[in-house]
Amino acid sequence: MSLMVRLLPLVLPVASGWVAWHERRILRLGVPLSAGEIADAARMGVRHPEKIRLLKTDDITVLNGVWVRTAARWIPSVSPHTVGLSLRYGIYVRSRHWRDRRLIAHECVHTAQYERLGGIRAFLRAYFTECILSGYPGAPLEQEAIMRSSGLQPDQTDPFGWIEG
Repeated sequence: MSLMVRLLPLVLPVASGWVAWHERRILRLGVPLSAGEIADAARMGVRHPEKIRLLKTDDITVLNGVWVRTAARWIPSVSPHTVGLSLRYGIYVRSRHWRDRRLIAHECVHTAQYERLGGIRAFLRAYFTECILSGYPGAPLEQEAIMRSSGLQPDQTDPFGWIEG
C-alpha cells in the first residue's frame, strides 16, 4: 500500500475541516443556482440542488495551512489552473468561467458524489485514495464527473446558452 494512502487517516481530519470551513463560507457569501443550473444539477444526480451556492473568485488556490498544502502536493486537483472546486454544496468558480454550464455541471457531479458517499470525510477518503492510486485525471470519481458533464454543448438557441447534447 502506498505511503500516501497509509497517511490519509492523518490528513483527512484536517482536510475535512478545511472543506467544511470553505463550504460554510461559500454558503454564506455565494449565490444560488439559476433554474437552468438546478435542472442540470438534478440531471447530474444531485439530490438537493437547492442547497448549492456558487462563489466567484479570482483565485481557486485558497489553500492555507501546512497540512492542506502538503495534501495538495499529493492530490494536484487544486492548482493555479483550477477553474472550479466543489466543496460539497459550496462551489468556487473562477471569475473568467463564471456561469460556465459545463463546469458547473462537472462540479455538481462532485456534489452528488459527496451526497452518495455520505459526506465530506467519506468523499475525501475515496477521492484522495483514487487520485493517489490512479492519478488525478484517471481517478474514477473524476472520470465520472468528466463523462457526465461532457454531454453539455453550447448552442445559441438555448436561453442559458447551452443545450444538453
